Amino acid sequence: MKLLYNGGRGYRRKPEPKPYSFPFPNYRHLYGSSPSFPANYSASARRPPKSLQWTWPSTRKLSPDEWTWLASNPITELLLEFLEGLIHCFQSCRENGIDVACCDWSDGKPKQGHVQEAAREMRYRIFQNVCVKNQIGVLLTAHHADDQAELFVIRLSRNSGILGLAGMPFTSQIFSAHTHSHTEVSRNYGILLVRPLLDFSKEDMYKICQGSDQEWVEDPTNQSLLYARNRIRMSLRDASCAFKNELQAVISACRETRVYIDYVCRYLMSKAVTVSHLGYAVIDLEILNQSKVEDICLSKFISLVLQFISQRHRPLRGNTSKLLIGYMRSFPCKTSLTAAGCFLAPAPGSRGMKALVCCSVDSPLPSNVGLSHQHFHAEQEHSTPDEIEQIIADGKSCADRLVPNASDVPFLEVTSNSVLTEARRLGMISESTHTKLLSLQKEEIEHFKSKSEVKADYKTKHGIKSVSTSPSEPLSLGQICCFMNRFFITWKLSEVSKEALEGQSWCGCKSCMVGHDTVLEVRNMSEQDWLYLSDLSKSRTLGNLQEQSNSLDRKVALRKDETDTCLDYARVSAQRALQSLKSIPAAARRGLPVLVNSQGLLLSIPSIDFQGCSCLMVSATFKPKVPLGGDHSSFV
Repeated sequence: MKLLYNGGRGYRRKPEPKPYSFPFPNYRHLYGSSPSFPANYSASARRPPKSLQWTWPSTRKLSPDEWTWLASNPITELLLEFLEGLIHCFQSCRENGIDVACCDWSDGKPKQGHVQEAAREMRYRIFQNVCVKNQIGVLLTAHHADDQAELFVIRLSRNSGILGLAGMPFTSQIFSAHTHSHTEVSRNYGILLVRPLLDFSKEDMYKICQGSDQEWVEDPTNQSLLYARNRIRMSLRDASCAFKNELQAVISACRETRVYIDYVCRYLMSKAVTVSHLGYAVIDLEILNQSKVEDICLSKFISLVLQFISQRHRPLRGNTSKLLIGYMRSFPCKTSLTAAGCFLAPAPGSRGMKALVCCSVDSPLPSNVGLSHQHFHAEQEHSTPDEIEQIIADGKSCADRLVPNASDVPFLEVTSNSVLTEARRLGMISESTHTKLLSLQKEEIEHFKSKSEVKADYKTKHGIKSVSTSPSEPLSLGQICCFMNRFFITWKLSEVSKEALEGQSWCGCKSCMVGHDTVLEVRNMSEQDWLYLSDLSKSRTLGNLQEQSNSLDRKVALRKDETDTCLDYARVSAQRALQSLKSIPAAARRGLPVLVNSQGLLLSIPSIDFQGCSCLMVSATFKPKVPLGGDHSSFV
């Protein structure tokens, strides 16, 4: 099994430095040619040493006045310190034969207030690409206990619940987009993200480096008070050992509560949820009612089911969570509602004993969600070792054995606003620790409120679109389309049509306009498609179809020039498809993918095996990017 380690802070001791060419050629327009940094230069000096020579486009040395200007500029010291750390990293990687991956903001610099979030997403995207390219199944990161403490305070100030206050898990999964071959859909184990240092403090990291005579790099931007994590880090830096230990005790109690909640959710999903290969789920409300689970467990359970169906991986919050808990508690179910990208209604024929959950195509989704094309190459196929699945299974088994009784779970019945109060009552934290945490929480809430206008402006500039109103996306021969992050669709010409038409200029079906150069479009199924199938199933011959053309949909009339053979094939296929559709709840049909040609003629509904052309072979596999239950995470 291959491992990828994202170290971050500790490096082996560097030998005598050599002049190093600056690795980013795009920056040369700022400085002329690449600068060289001598071994004895100090970033802490206000005036750079004479041995540090910057060359400009004219290849002349800087004048004393220019050096004075640089030395007096507040950004110079920060820039030099950053460059020193950057060069150290590149030298260390080069000496150890480690490739360096750099990011490029192709869509422009992230908006103010979202830089850290965007940078985090970019980092993990790069990690995924490296892991896929090198068939790496496990990614190690250097997050430590201080990072966990900072995250706790941040989420406390954002009014996060117990699940959020549990912080980062020891193990979790990153699901890659490169998990499917060109011809088949494989199982998606994702990349296992492991944080082995979460029980070690930053001070422990320093001692380890000092004890082994290693040097490390401090990111100078960590001193900027612009970012919440930096402000909290500086506040916690001088805190007493007692305060830090008590804070870690609260985080451990939150993790223990999270372990119990995750166990209950896994149990409920195995007993009460049935998933259809057509992309919808049915929840047995009778089993939920008998289980008498706590609201916090039920909320997490509903969130996981809805996230799986909609593939919108955002937690339920506030009123939405309360609304869905009330809906699940109402037994039998008699009403319907739309929430979190899903449509919920009583399952047909269940008399309200079961709830149908399907994707709501009219719900607003982020602009980057919907239809996307992926081109795969053999050298990039991600074949994760079977050991990953075994590691996850062993982790779940171990966590299940360590699940406490409900009566022993500390924060099961408390809200986010009362976590600290409950921790104080249970004796986890002292009065001074309680006071300091409340003070940090209050400070960050004020900072957060002051940035609300910036964040509101960001949302308005990043469009929201409805899947049902978004234009259909093109799909060429042999491509794979990821439809709504749920169905993987591809099409090809049948071998029979290729052989029959071999040597002709057009390979495929002329009447349906399907050939090697055809670009089909993928969209959601609509009510008009149902009517089209109904009309098509009643047409006996080509002449009969032409006689009925006045009463048929315009798209049916487009078939007036096709052969009787193709029409008969489509008619029989439509009859079978209508029988299949009768067993699918009406609300779930709208989430099915449909393929049409450039003129809008319905050619295929692959999920119910409708093929409108004998030359066409279409496959659609229901394979959500993230499986039911979300990504694996272990807090044990």
